[in-house]
Amino acid sequence: MLNIQKKMSNPFLALLGLPATAVGFALSTQIAALSWILSNKYHLDIHDVAFVWLAGPIAGIFGQVIVGLLSDNVWFMGGRRRPFIIIGGLISTIAFLTLPHIRGISHITGISDIILIASVIALFLDLSINVTFNPARSIIADLTPEGKIRTSGYVWMQIISGFFGVFAYFLSMVFGNEMLLYIAAGIVFLTAVFPILFIQEKKEIEQTKLEDIEKFGVWQIFKEIFPLYGFLVFGVFSLFFHFFPDGLAAWHNPVLIGALVYSVLIGIYIIIQGIHHKSNRNEFQKIMLAHSFTWVAFQSMFILTGFFIENQILPNVKISNIAANWFAEKLTGVTQTTGSSVGNIVSLGFFILNLIGAIFPLILQSIAKRIGRVKTYIFALIFSVIGFFYIAYFSRLEIDFYIGMFLVGIGWSAVISIVFAIMSERVNPAKMGLYMGVFNLAVVLPQMMSNGVANVIKATGNHQLLYIFCGLFVATSVVFWIFVKEPESSTVDSNFSKGGH
Repeated sequence: MLNIQKKMSNPFLALLGLPATAVGFALSTQIAALSWILSNKYHLDIHDVAFVWLAGPIAGIFGQVIVGLLSDNVWFMGGRRRPFIIIGGLISTIAFLTLPHIRGISHITGISDIILIASVIALFLDLSINVTFNPARSIIADLTPEGKIRTSGYVWMQIISGFFGVFAYFLSMVFGNEMLLYIAAGIVFLTAVFPILFIQEKKEIEQTKLEDIEKFGVWQIFKEIFPLYGFLVFGVFSLFFHFFPDGLAAWHNPVLIGALVYSVLIGIYIIIQGIHHKSNRNEFQKIMLAHSFTWVAFQSMFILTGFFIENQILPNVKISNIAANWFAEKLTGVTQTTGSSVGNIVSLGFFILNLIGAIFPLILQSIAKRIGRVKTYIFALIFSVIGFFYIAYFSRLEIDFYIGMFLVGIGWSAVISIVFAIMSERVNPAKMGLYMGVFNLAVVLPQMMSNGVANVIKATGNHQLLYIFCGLFVATSVVFWIFVKEPESSTVDSNFSKGGH
């Protein structure tokens, strides 16, 4: 065991966060490049692009829970999380290398359906991300004690991952999205495979003394996620809707509205239930449902922002005056087109989002020590609500979009750092991988709702609705978070001097 691991020092926490950094860089690359390459290089419309992105949630439904369950109960290659992190990193590398060659794969295989090939590659990419992400987050909880050190572990994870995400968008602006895919293949391989070899895992994890050791099967998992049934139903409907749009058109909006109404009503039920019967399970369900509304917003933003820029901002600016084009033109000498300008504005906006996401966790951690993690998380999300509505109603020029992304980034910095520390203290530590997988369903099932958002925008032609919906979804999440109780470790004044704090 490394000496820095024994001391739980900051360098070890940074090393511990590198596998998650590989996933973060992969996600940033996917966000920057996938929608752009599908719409500009392969000319898919907004509905088809959203359908390809459904591969991610589908992969997450199976990958996260299954990998989480397996990684809790296996030991090989010197670890329980290590094998999945290494395997996921290798598959991500291959997926990135194949994305620029969809048309070539079509010629070689004789499959003319570009959407099918893109969906399969996206499915493998998302499977690899899901295979890696769960163990990468779980290992932080495995090897850190509850409270401040664990929060620091997730904060370090987000800081490093955030800066790498910023780097991905910078590379996108300078070298273009196709070159970014090749660079991502190398970076993901290096950050996923090598750091985990220097981290020693615990072969035995102490069972919780507060709860009985339960056996989880498919039915138990299905019961555990009952707050997410609305998102699940609409996700299944979306798959059928893509293939039978005319026959199911009349059902689309009622199913979408019904799914959202169910989610709100079940949230109210869980809150009332928690008032009468306090339990970690109830808190976990509240966190899961609150988190789900956040992810409807962020996934919709990631997928559809390019279309928003193309229709709401680009008509109001001259290509020669676009600030985001400066990086590519000055460093490469290549004149930017309309298509590349859209990609550059999106990349610079998400560059700002991830830069704030990388910096703010340290600030939020300091605030959390004074007012608690839940309140800090709520305040951060409120900034995202403001940012979403600012973009929706005031974003007509390039600078307006960047201001909105700055505000949204404050909430984003908390979404992928603090929430895991809060959630991890409400579950059985011996089943951390499984619960991380179950909790991730609060990410992947709501992501399928973004297909519904895309369909509404396509039907109305109103791209402003994207950020209006995003603001409403996160505002709903804030309301549910208000009823989440602060974990006890947040209020415990412990001495963590051995951890380098």
